[in-house]
Amino acid sequence: MSPESLSEPVQGTDGKLAGKVAIVTGAASGMGLASARRFAAEGARVVVADLDGARAEAAAGEIGEAAIAATVDVRDEAAIAAMVARAVDTFGTVDVLFNNAGIAEAVKPLADVDRAEWDLLIAVNLTAVFLCAKAVAPVMKAGGGGSIIVTASIAARRPRAGLAAYVAAKSGAVGLAKELALELAPDIRVNVINPGPAETPMLEEFGFAADGEQALANLGSALPLGHAITPEDIAAAAVYLASDEARSVTGITLNVDAGRDL
Repeated sequence: MSPESLSEPVQGTDGKLAGKVAIVTGAASGMGLASARRFAAEGARVVVADLDGARAEAAAGEIGEAAIAATVDVRDEAAIAAMVARAVDTFGTVDVLFNNAGIAEAVKPLADVDRAEWDLLIAVNLTAVFLCAKAVAPVMKAGGGGSIIVTASIAARRPRAGLAAYVAAKSGAVGLAKELALELAPDIRVNVINPGPAETPMLEEFGFAADGEQALANLGSALPLGHAITPEDIAAAAVYLASDEARSVTGITLNVDAGRDL
């Protein structure tokens, strides 16, 4: 079942993230929405941040009192600063930043990729990671530390032909996260999640057929574990990396890919 179809309010007063404040970007759908729900269920208070403000408001309303919405273009440094300020004004601090916002690239030859498309993919999938980390790091340090998580892609390790800008951006995000893990230690941990082919709205944008369960079954059958991943798989990984259970984990890239990298 797609997470967008779930409508039960999700709130928690204890759990692995009890007492923490989290910002999730790209949180109105897919992996971000599943993660925002799971963070709240694990006891966090959550800023549901997305370019689509209406959907962010709807998601925050569904989650309940544990969540607020923020309309954010992650290419806009001022908008990011306002998002972080809203989190601090409402909840007092920021303990977790899940840099999840991203966009797909339609598969095409390098010769057909124009400069505007290249710049957009780099801005959303790479530069935004820098901007969000820069904005939140001082708040985390002032609060005693925190965790930054970056959604990259298994394509950063196993590129697919026709995704030049996407692969460049996601590979850059992995490298940036490792650098930040060194620079921001010991106060802030920084880790990466590499999703594999996933049941999200972005799948069709990559050129996979959108014919429901059969398309997902066909996709999953080509992976070692025999299934496509779900947004909830990413949410589970993000909860671990955000939690104190991962207090000794930084600078890693965690593949959640059903074996795609093997």
